[in-house]
Amino acid sequence: MCNDYRLEVDIASIAQDFDDLKIKIDMPEGTPNIEAREDIKISDVAPIVRSGEVRGTGQLINRRWSWGGQGGKPVYNFRSEGREFTSHRCLILADGFYEFTKPEDPKQKRKTKWLFTLRDHPWFCIAGIWRETPEGEAFTMLTMEPGEDVAPYHSRQIIPLTRAQWSDWLDPTVPASAVLRALPKGSLGVTQVYPPLTTQSVLL
Repeated sequence: MCNDYRLEVDIASIAQDFDDLKIKIDMPEGTPNIEAREDIKISDVAPIVRSGEVRGTGQLINRRWSWGGQGGKPVYNFRSEGREFTSHRCLILADGFYEFTKPEDPKQKRKTKWLFTLRDHPWFCIAGIWRETPEGEAFTMLTMEPGEDVAPYHSRQIIPLTRAQWSDWLDPTVPASAVLRALPKGSLGVTQVYPPLTTQSVLL
């Protein structure tokens, strides 16, 4: 399941894209520090947009990815099936996410790493929720059965949202089932990033 994602987009581009969609974004804690990061991992602090008080509004803030679960295990993914999420929704900002598969080469010690991106989107959002914890507010990614693009790589998937879905996910009156669904086949591009492909392996 996704335990690593990427965000290399600058804050100005993020703010402009929300403005183009007529989503008013406030920054109640000041402009968050959003540095370009190739890998955002569990327990890192990263930007999210949580629902505002009325439709078409949200708050851009930095929060911790994951909260403590049973036995102290971090809750970084959360099953969406059968739940409506009538509060505490958020958008997790990303321009790619990673999945890992067992290596085909027995000499390869690390798992093969794949980068998924959303076609026609320089960046996108992942459906999430946030909650209060003893250590402060934290967020997690929602998951579902995999769509056709992810199924060859994992038995579950997080839920990327296209630009047209962002307002609906920020609006808790919109049923979750109307937003949380797998995208059509071909919506996600996938690239092998480890081990890096050599020119020779591409030709073969």
